[in-house]
Amino acid sequence: MKISIYALTLILLSTTIIKSQQKSENDSLLQKATLQNCIRYAVAHQPSIQQSLLNEQIASREIKSKIADWLPQLNLNVNFQHNYKLPTSIFQGNAVKIGVINTSSAQFALTQTIFNRDVLLALSTAHDVNLQAEQLTANNKINLVVNVSNAFYAVLLAREQINLVKEDLVRLKQSYDDAYNQYKSGTVDKTDYERASIALNNSKAEERHDEELLKTNFAVLKNLMGYPVDNELDLSYDTSRMENDAFIDTTQHVNYENRIEYKLLETQLRLQQANLRYYDWSFLPSLSAFGNYNLNFQNDNLQKLYNQNFPSEYIGLQLSFPIFQGGKRIQEIDQASLEVKRAEYDVVSLKSSVNVEYTQAMAGYKSNLSEFNAAKQNLELAKDVYNTIELQYKAGIKTYLDVITAESDLRTTEVNYYDALYQLLSSKLDVEKALGTIKY
Repeated sequence: MKISIYALTLILLSTTIIKSQQKSENDSLLQKATLQNCIRYAVAHQPSIQQSLLNEQIASREIKSKIADWLPQLNLNVNFQHNYKLPTSIFQGNAVKIGVINTSSAQFALTQTIFNRDVLLALSTAHDVNLQAEQLTANNKINLVVNVSNAFYAVLLAREQINLVKEDLVRLKQSYDDAYNQYKSGTVDKTDYERASIALNNSKAEERHDEELLKTNFAVLKNLMGYPVDNELDLSYDTSRMENDAFIDTTQHVNYENRIEYKLLETQLRLQQANLRYYDWSFLPSLSAFGNYNLNFQNDNLQKLYNQNFPSEYIGLQLSFPIFQGGKRIQEIDQASLEVKRAEYDVVSLKSSVNVEYTQAMAGYKSNLSEFNAAKQNLELAKDVYNTIELQYKAGIKTYLDVITAESDLRTTEVNYYDALYQLLSSKLDVEKALGTIKY
């Protein structure tokens, strides 16, 4: 009976472990890899983001460590001393040995900082130091969102190119069969189907190239997401929605306060100003209170050393005032003041840079939007031209060279359309980053 219970317990335990392992593995994979899910996954698993979050915790612990100096400090010091030869003192002209052979003491020392510029700096800058660590994490997340989105679109583009090549292969195979049949029937010479064969082989080579490109783009996306290399990542995206997602309001104006870089510089400026105050405080004294309780044990007999105690206790204040340090404090104040001015210029410089970045991003977006509209229109025209010429060729009106040219134009316009769409989506991200509206 005991054996069956043990066996049942082991089976249940094993099942629980296996299920927990499977759940953990499933949690680390995406069941539906939409763009937003990929971004969320990257934010949760990308090592650089995890390091930033750890830096936040490190900054928080460092602040708490500094502020702890503001609280009462209690220390215990214990001492034991055995005198092989007692010290000698001259008393009324006679040499007299002083003390006992064995002594032991214990001191409880309590100190309380009343004013100290180090702990005051830690207390006054605690919020901004924590905020700076959080802003650095936010900056990394924003960059990650842009990079993951671009990589996501690159995979979609490569996948669409493969689909275009497959469609092209169907058309070329049909053209090859038509040309070959016409050659066999004596309607045309062999150059038509030989040209069709060349175009078909080139398209197959292009398909292999695009498949390798797709693998590379997937590898880049997985790396940015922190996704397991050996696991499949099936992107879920409605390609028909890509056009709608590519449009943005071009009448928006840049707001510096939305930019994480601007917020970071503001935080750094406040920290520099706090640093300047810290050096201004160097002319103020440090003040602390202390209280000590001492246990003193003395006896020539080691075994009886702790039989009798001669305690003492006292309290007091300690004032420390540096009078002259060779002008060091003045130089430190001047240096901190210059660093504040430099930080102020960093803010001014960033405003100018943001304006340039936004102008360039918006100009690039508008240019890509025009190219996209032109590519979309050309695609419709190329499809119409190809279908017309193909029918005319079958009717014997057009030559096969016209078919090849029309097919090549169609293939080119299809590629140009998706390239333009990808560039438009990418430039939209640049505009959103310049505006400071990237979400994560």
